[in-house]
Amino acid sequence: MKVLMINGSPHPKGCIATALAIAGEEFAAAGVEYEIVQVGNKDVRGCIACGSCAKTGKCVFDDIVNECAPKLAEADGLIIGSPVYYGGPNGTVLSFMQRLFYSTTADLRMKVGASIVSCRRGGNSATFEALNQFFGISGMPTVPSTYWNDVHGFSADDVYADEEGVQTVRNLARNMVFMMRSIADGAEAYGIPERNKEIFTNFIR
Repeated sequence: MKVLMINGSPHPKGCIATALAIAGEEFAAAGVEYEIVQVGNKDVRGCIACGSCAKTGKCVFDDIVNECAPKLAEADGLIIGSPVYYGGPNGTVLSFMQRLFYSTTADLRMKVGASIVSCRRGGNSATFEALNQFFGISGMPTVPSTYWNDVHGFSADDVYADEEGVQTVRNLARNMVFMMRSIADGAEAYGIPERNKEIFTNFIR
């Protein structure tokens, strides 16, 4: 089992890094491998809808998106972390996620996904929902916890003072381990559900 965790914050030792490290403690205790990739301080441009990835199997912009694509393919679970910027995820992590999910050729079905959000006061729910949108459309079960996965604070030390937030992250990681193992057992016993032929329609025809 392996979990890929994306730090979408520009601060490699900030609140999101702290929350991911807490999740990592739980993965390590369960014998699950994990990797944290720092994305938020990288130069990541948005998708330009060129369609090149459909032909080459990778994004036309050869940056950290293409570096992470094979890591996502190998992972059993994905956690994406972002601070709140004006009531939503920051632009860098959104550009990263949109390009990664659109350009990847990996079969993401039944990989499990979760998001963790950091905010000083508000905007956490909208950010949480925006990040979770990537999972359902990709056939990825979203991992639950005992509350929405957000931690509050202005500095990394503040995160530990948010005891309920820390508890939520720990429970999230434990649930993720359970789901990954259960899905692996189910896939071995029953196989992955067959996917219907894809139909592409527009609202106006």
